[in-house]
Order: sequence, then structure tokens, then C-alpha cells
Amino acid sequence: MSLVVQDLVIEIDGRRVVDGVSFEVTDGERLGLIGESGSGKSLTALAVMGLLPEAASASGSIRWDDTELIGLPDRRMAELRGDQIGMVFQEPRTALNPIRTVGRQIAETVRIHERLSKAAAHERAVQAAAQVRLPDPETIVDRYPHQLSGGQRQRVAIAMALAANPRLLIADEPTTALDVTIQAEILNLLLSLVSERGMSLVFITHDLAVLAQVASCGVVLEDGRVVERAAVGTLLSAPQSPVTQGLLRDATATLWRPEGGAS
Repeated sequence: MSLVVQDLVIEIDGRRVVDGVSFEVTDGERLGLIGESGSGKSLTALAVMGLLPEAASASGSIRWDDTELIGLPDRRMAELRGDQIGMVFQEPRTALNPIRTVGRQIAETVRIHERLSKAAAHERAVQAAAQVRLPDPETIVDRYPHQLSGGQRQRVAIAMALAANPRLLIADEPTTALDVTIQAEILNLLLSLVSERGMSLVFITHDLAVLAQVASCGVVLEDGRVVERAAVGTLLSAPQSPVTQGLLRDATATLWRPEGGAS
């Protein structure tokens, strides 16, 4: 077992915004957290990463292998981020530092976790840029985020998340800010990298049609609570909760299919 979230409660300024969320992610599993905006799915992911806002507090349990993450000292949590658990955020424009080259930002992860020299880390950054299919990786690593397109920035964010070869990747609505064509490219890229590396995946989305192509099982959230959990096929064919039924009606990404035509 890799990740076990049990009875997670998150409060912000005394208001409970996540209430008793539980789920497990085994090695190599692809799990989806799905719900409308405000359902608590992104806050749940931030709690796993130890990145909740200052006004928030978490209780319950988040275990990574034998390590309890809630209450873990910041220094120990920083050691796990990137090295064991990577995260791709929804909006790369805000996730990337505008005054550092993208190569430096990719290299920073491996320099921290693997103590590589500056030159070796730069080379790893170029390799990572190539792996996420950025054009002319030797040149693009010397550019700044504002010099890249939205799709290229998201590829950089993926390269940063995967640079230290984590075992688990959390992807928080990684295609929301992109047009439909670029969305498909990013989703195919994520799936291929997760598959090649044998990683576990927690994929956060509001779109059940996307979830159907990415994950094998899903946890449906509403107002910070789990309202349904099932295999994705069951969520599509026999949704039990009104929330899931509504998500099925609203599914929009019906044109995208993984490369190779798999469903």
C-alpha cells in the first residue's frame, strides 16, 4: 500500500471544508478524485503534499507507506515532496517562478534530492524537457515561463514533478486552462509517463469523461464529503448518487481518447 487517507478533516478559520474523506492508492493504481468546484478535492491533494494554506488545519490520517504525513515536520515533508510524491498543479503560470529559467526550476528538484552538481542537474533538466516532449530541449530550458505557451508551461510543470522519479503523481486538473487540442496532448503525455515509470496516479478532475480515460476507480466528492466510490465503469454505467449522475450529464471531454485508441 502506498497512500492511505483515513477520515481526513480540513478546517479553514474554523469552517470544515473537508469532512471525513478516506481513500487508498495502491502501488501502480490510478485513482480519480472527482467533483464540482468547491467539493474539497484540491484541498485533499494539498493536504497530502503538506501544502495547505496557513489558515487551514488537518486532522485524521494520511499515511505514505509507514509514515504519517499529518504533523510531519516541514523538513521531513520537503524530503518526500518530489522525491516520493510529485504534483502537477492546475495553473502552471502560478506554479512556475517567473524570474527563473524553466531549466533551473526543473533542475532544482534533483539538486535538492540527489545533491547533483549544477552541470549534472542542468543535463537532467534537458533530459526531462525531452521526456515531456518539449521542442528543442537544449534551448528551451534557458527560457522563462512567460516565453512559453500554456501547453509548454504545463509540460515544464510535469517535468518538474517527475524529475526526481517519484512513486506517486498527483495531477490537479492539469488541463483546465488549456484548449481542447492541447488538453489531449497533455493527457496522453501524462498517461504514457505514468505507465512507463510504473507510478501510482491520483487524478483530480470535474469531468467524468476525462476520468473514464485516465483512472480505473473514482471517488466522488461533494461539499467535502465522499458521496460515492466505485470502478470508473460503474460510475459511468450505474451512478448511484445524484452528484455522479449530474457529473455524467455534464461530461464534456467526449472527443479525447488515449493514444492507441484504448478506452
